Amino acid sequence: MRIKVAPSILSADFSCLDREIRKVERSGADMLHIDVMDGHFVPNLTIGPAVIKSIRRVTRLPLDVHLMIEKPQKFVDSFVRAGSDMITVHIETVSKSTLKNLKNKLKKQGIRLGVSLNPQTPLAKIKGVLELVDFILVMSVNPGFGGQEFIPAVLPKIKELRSKFKGDICVDGGVNDKVAAELIRSGANILAAGSYIFGAKNTKQAIERIRNAS
Repeated sequence: MRIKVAPSILSADFSCLDREIRKVERSGADMLHIDVMDGHFVPNLTIGPAVIKSIRRVTRLPLDVHLMIEKPQKFVDSFVRAGSDMITVHIETVSKSTLKNLKNKLKKQGIRLGVSLNPQTPLAKIKGVLELVDFILVMSVNPGFGGQEFIPAVLPKIKELRSKFKGDICVDGGVNDKVAAELIRSGANILAAGSYIFGAKNTKQAIERIRNAS
């Protein structure tokens, strides 16, 4: 599967977010990863639909909107209207029936649905919903803050998941070129990276190092 790189704007300079986004777009990013946090499901607050609407105006890249929020079904419509192309919800926050309803709603609008799980959440938690989602996001740090170190214990989880799931497997948290090589070998094909990309002197090289890691 083609390896795709998704710069995570949580690590961007928000004082010039439009320039930061255009920079990674010119540097070969495949999509943008946008973390939405509510201060309840995770101990941090970030952005809402208004910011995503502004981001939509300055880029043609697909927007992968990662909802780290409680009761995401209440807010999905707002994020779709804002311009999201992909919506990710956490398995810790939704039931199978809720996920099924979201799938039916988003499919009609051409929006891809993903489900995410935290590092401590076992794969068994998503076993019954694999047929409902287009992709799976494996968290490789405890969600809430950028710049954390990668948790190697998620690698066996990714390997096992790849043996059961043929769609896209995304990984978010602590990704750099060295970590990327292990993730790709384990079966991941979409890698979200924040500080490694936005903190790099050469953004294009940073993205290429992740994409071509081996």
